[in-house]
Amino acid sequence: MTYIVNGRGFDEEPAPGQCLRTFLRQLGHHGVKKGCDAGDCGACTVWLDGSPVHSCITPAFRAEGREVTTIEGLGSPGNLHPMQRRFRDAPGFQCGFCTAGMIMTSATFTEAQKEDLPRALKGNLCRCTGYRAIEDAVRGVAGVETAAPGKAVGTSVGAPAANDVVTGRAEFTMDTHVDGMLHLKVLHSPHAHARIVSIDRTAALAVPGVQRVYTWEDVPRKRFTTAIHTDHLVDPDDTFVLDDTVRFVGQRVAAVLADTVAAAEEGCRRVVVDYEPLPAVFDPEEAMAEGAPQLHGTADPFVRDPVHNILLELHSHIGDVDAGFAEADVVHEGTYSSPRVQHAHLETHGSIAWMEDGRLNVRTSSQSPSIAKVKLAYLFALRPDQLRVFCKRVGGGFGGKQEVISEDLVALATLDTGRPVCFEYTREEEFTTASPRHPMTLTVRLGAKADGTLTAFQVRNVSNTGAYGNHGGETLFAGGAAVMIYRCPNKKYDAFSVYTNTVPSGALRGYGMTQPAFAVESAMDELARALHMDPLELRRRNIVRPGDPLVALQDGPDDVMFTEDGLGKCIDLVDEALARTADEPPPGPEWLVGTGVASSLHETAPPTDHISEAWVTLGDDLVYELSVGTVEFGEGTSTAHVQIAADQLGTTPSRIRLVQSDTDRTGFDTGAFASAGLFVAGNAVLRAAGAVRDRILEFAAAHTGVHPVLCSMDEDGVVCGDRRVSLAELVALARARGIRFTAARRAYGSPRSVTSNTQGFRIAVHRVTGEIRILRSVQATDAAVVINPTQVRGQVEGGVAQGIGFALTENHHVDADGVMVNPNFRNYRIPTYADVPRTDVLLVGSSDSFGPMRSKGMAECCINPVAPALANALHDATGVRHRALPLTPERIYSRLAGSRSAPTGRAT
Repeated sequence: MTYIVNGRGFDEEPAPGQCLRTFLRQLGHHGVKKGCDAGDCGACTVWLDGSPVHSCITPAFRAEGREVTTIEGLGSPGNLHPMQRRFRDAPGFQCGFCTAGMIMTSATFTEAQKEDLPRALKGNLCRCTGYRAIEDAVRGVAGVETAAPGKAVGTSVGAPAANDVVTGRAEFTMDTHVDGMLHLKVLHSPHAHARIVSIDRTAALAVPGVQRVYTWEDVPRKRFTTAIHTDHLVDPDDTFVLDDTVRFVGQRVAAVLADTVAAAEEGCRRVVVDYEPLPAVFDPEEAMAEGAPQLHGTADPFVRDPVHNILLELHSHIGDVDAGFAEADVVHEGTYSSPRVQHAHLETHGSIAWMEDGRLNVRTSSQSPSIAKVKLAYLFALRPDQLRVFCKRVGGGFGGKQEVISEDLVALATLDTGRPVCFEYTREEEFTTASPRHPMTLTVRLGAKADGTLTAFQVRNVSNTGAYGNHGGETLFAGGAAVMIYRCPNKKYDAFSVYTNTVPSGALRGYGMTQPAFAVESAMDELARALHMDPLELRRRNIVRPGDPLVALQDGPDDVMFTEDGLGKCIDLVDEALARTADEPPPGPEWLVGTGVASSLHETAPPTDHISEAWVTLGDDLVYELSVGTVEFGEGTSTAHVQIAADQLGTTPSRIRLVQSDTDRTGFDTGAFASAGLFVAGNAVLRAAGAVRDRILEFAAAHTGVHPVLCSMDEDGVVCGDRRVSLAELVALARARGIRFTAARRAYGSPRSVTSNTQGFRIAVHRVTGEIRILRSVQATDAAVVINPTQVRGQVEGGVAQGIGFALTENHHVDADGVMVNPNFRNYRIPTYADVPRTDVLLVGSSDSFGPMRSKGMAECCINPVAPALANALHDATGVRHRALPLTPERIYSRLAGSRSAPTGRAT
């Protein structure tokens, strides 16, 4: 059979039933991505005879004799297609995993299609951007700027990998081929709780191509935690690589290693497992009750109360809440719940391992290769020098890759066989076995004087950590910050992280704050209405101010500092923006209109140890090499790091060569999460680049006899008084003396500051169908000094889009037996282009005391106020309060139909 791909002929025979996506990747066209293998996400889009198709659902044989065009054939870095240029210059991407598919679809648009993008882009999903940047790219709106030497900070420079991303040449984890590679697949438990009596692998090993079947008897019997933190002791060691007890539907039972994916999958089907089912519990309140099934024993000393399935409980207070409630003129109490939701990063988890020169190499999709290395070294008794862990570009993370959940099995198999091994999650495995957001139920009780002054603030938080602890304890601590936002002399926080027989929960953007923010900000809105007070005025009267104690759960000192009233400014900006523009609602008397606002505070680094080391070296080619361990997965740290280094060195970003996320080539880095990629790693870059600058200036001063104070850097030299010395001359002189211009510096996540966000929505609600249409979206954010304005706006827009999904459409549905029933994009429903409005991003002009260049990270915090702002707008429109997410049309309709209260919003 003859195939023509990008103008080149191939005489190849696809396997029976093979799809075009896997066939093209087999031919080396790695720009064709796997996001779903179900025709839902569009990451695999290619052209057949000039028309875009989803190659994952197109049989390979249908392309025989036809012209196939992939992103690599559309244009090259030196000769970009106009649409590739537009996506580069907008920029129309963040992580870049969906970008090839977006470009291949958009490059075929007629002018009419460009005017109807909700329909034209319905087959392409993006989890990062919020789609505004994609719309700009399609319409040719450019946002990338050129930085002058030493003036990169504050400029919207493009990402270092932009050309590679838009041409499909940027390497992601699976975009490689290793000769002799074996493929690993996993057999998952069908039971929510069971003991494995026996496993018969005979039939599986008889499948042609199957090499090994691993069970709990074949792995190191070492407890560990899959969660990634520098201090592993903050998370419970309650997990084995493979176990003889399964505690949720989907847990790994056996791993099959084979020559092909198909053989490994067939091997999984042939493994015979005899289970002894055990009683299961899915609700955390029931799990804490006397006589509930117990998930874990007492082997882990970090489990607080295994008898009642409590991983951790927190009880903290200041003042006397009972006295505070007695003093109140109005008391409000409500219980708010938020569901389990998935990260839905388009690149699934995956790792590849191989041996090289006696060392284990692991190429993985992770937010922290440094700590993944630490965990693998522990599990398999390896010295640090026997192991390398590294990442290429990572296709989205949002906290989901702050775990070690694929690396351990490929390491096991490669160490056993000596052969390369690949393990790539399916989309269904992402939904059923990877760690989603913690479901939380919070009861909030607030007391206030008639003038709105808070007298008592009490929160009870029950968090469902699932079958294993992962991030259960740390998110519970983080949730305590929900009581931080408002001043009150009497506060109480009681919280429980509870084991249940459900998929383990983990880290997700907002990290323990998103769910409490929904509860507290909804409760504040309800309290305001009970006081007959404007909700924003109630907030203004009670928000913390500079000098107020932030940590309300303890009397001891803390490293969090609050030095500027960013929160008050955010509230004022959103209030002004919503008052300034009256958006036209959809026509017709059946639409109700309402406005809602919510705020949040978020610490700029996690409370646990966070460390980053950066290296800067001026090379013989006169390019500065910047090495930093932080991973790039769309959060924009690569661009920010290059900008910071360029500013310090008086040069342009083009003179900075970035090396990152490789334990052989970079220093230790805790990881890219909790906005620490900017706050901590950015400070390390700042210090390392500054140290190299100072060395160059001192050397140049000594060479010219001019005092260092009179020397300054320019793009490719040093100006010393009235004389200029080129870098080429300085490098040659230094080399002759055995001197290198290089430096390494570390930074730590302490002290920390606080960032603020306020979100406002104006929405229309259909009184018959329950549909919500967002008419206006605005978020004000305290980003301090902005490193890259376009990137900051993109992070906020993406966070708002993800928050809209959390609030309106996304729900990890689990049936009575603990089985997730919607493990695909089509039924899970992350927002599409048509679901996401353009968000006005308003920046508070401030500065930070501790961030690099006085900046703050924005990737994490912007999601937190979105859901409560929507819930408050819904109440304003309909007069009906919803205290459980998501706010689906059927839920809204059922409450509207049964409500006797008159809607408070204006009808149109």
